Amino acid sequence: MRTAENLGNHELIGLKVTVQKDERTEYEGLVIDETMKTFRLLSGTNYIMVPKDGRDFLFRLDDGTNVLLRGKDIKFRPEDRTKKVRT
Repeated sequence: MRTAENLGNHELIGLKVTVQKDERTEYEGLVIDETMKTFRLLSGTNYIMVPKDGRDFLFRLDDGTNVLLRGKDIKFRPEDRTKKVRT
């Protein structure tokens, strides 16, 4: 189960996210794919490729909790994140 404490160790695809850069909202959408350096979001009817570097990601969990992860701290291949996430 994904919680605020362990989100960095879990799959992020399928979560709603707000992308922030320089403390302003840049994008909002649903994470549909992830690579080492990017997220692919579905925002309305548009697909957006968002780099992780230089951005903060505010993820909404199923229970309504919001969790902030910094892009620089999750810039790993998704399959390696369980071993390398910085807390």
